[in-house]
Amino acid sequence: MREIKGGVTIPRGFKAAGLKCGLKKNKKDLALLCSEVPARTAALLTTNRIQAAPLKVTKEHLRNGRAQAVIINSGNANACTGKKGLDDARTMTQLTARNLKIKDKDILVASTGIIGKPLPMDKISRGIKGLAKILEREGGLSAAEAIMTTDTFPKEKAVKFRVKGKEVFIGGMAKGAGMISPHLATMLSFITTDALITKPALRKALKDSLDKSFNMITIDGDMSTNDMVIILANGLAKNEEFKEGEKSLKAFREALDFVTLSLARMIVADGEGATKFVEIKVQNARSSEEAKKAAYSIANSNLVKTAFFGEDANWGRIMVALGQAGIRLKEERISISLSPLCSPLAGKRECPSGGRALIIVKGGRTAKFDKNRIKKIMSGENIRLTVDLKLGREGAIVWTTDLSENYIRINPRYPT
Repeated sequence: MREIKGGVTIPRGFKAAGLKCGLKKNKKDLALLCSEVPARTAALLTTNRIQAAPLKVTKEHLRNGRAQAVIINSGNANACTGKKGLDDARTMTQLTARNLKIKDKDILVASTGIIGKPLPMDKISRGIKGLAKILEREGGLSAAEAIMTTDTFPKEKAVKFRVKGKEVFIGGMAKGAGMISPHLATMLSFITTDALITKPALRKALKDSLDKSFNMITIDGDMSTNDMVIILANGLAKNEEFKEGEKSLKAFREALDFVTLSLARMIVADGEGATKFVEIKVQNARSSEEAKKAAYSIANSNLVKTAFFGEDANWGRIMVALGQAGIRLKEERISISLSPLCSPLAGKRECPSGGRALIIVKGGRTAKFDKNRIKKIMSGENIRLTVDLKLGREGAIVWTTDLSENYIRINPRYPT
């Protein structure tokens, strides 16, 4: 497998575009992603009980497991907008279908932004017409820019791999910086591949991949009404079809995992107001479920997050978070350590090692440690916190951020 610069238009047969249609001030706010041919499609949507109109329409259109294009706007979530919101979401798919000369049901729709405001459909309509005219193979970055809200940089990743003499590509883009919580978050992600793969294998590969990536990140513990991850597989690589149970599927799954994990880590690195990227690693738990609960409890603790921002190795807050995780513990066995971590945006060659860990708690009590070294680790932008429960063999890793004053400044006046 090899990384390639770019995103959703790297796989064969995909085009994209982004433009400014007037939903946001002086920023791109409408994107279109299209395959030359209908693609096998899988998606995972937010678990929030309140779901935006675009999700409801997309869910309807996904019943046959096929799609050819996705229309996406930022700056307006089209959520909590009633019947008009549903009509507007359907109109977006109809307008896109008309301009691309394909079926309405083959269009998926996504929105992100402010909740509770109706879409200005006159602007959307003009924008869709404009997008259809400028779709291009080089349009991936423009589309990635158009789906951003509070993001500070566009998020793209692409890879290629070879199986039985055929080269296969996977590309992806994502947006997300705040309201990030497991089981999807305030995030959108669109993944493309030219792989020929069965629908069941595609669905399972996406779900398993998300369980290791997008569902293992948290910034503030909130999830939104609009979150979705969609993958389109158009088969233009003409490889021997990937199927469940076949060895060749492993290469596809590994490449997909790399793309989703890279995008997930980018989202955390771009967390609203964040000054630090923090990896919470829980090891030697009784079960993987208990390891996840422990890791999430620490990662979502505002006390822990503010301690990271203040560069204070206040391990008592970590113990408190563990104690309220609802898992079995033996305080006298717990060890906690800190170590520097490579940048989540660095490639493997740029970052061979995360550094040596420094134990701050051993057997549930303060360990002897070098205060200067602790200060150096805590002042870094990328930190790994390792918690060893010493009760079993299972583990989990969650990625999160610190919590700064800037997060408070950003959210009272949510920018579009």
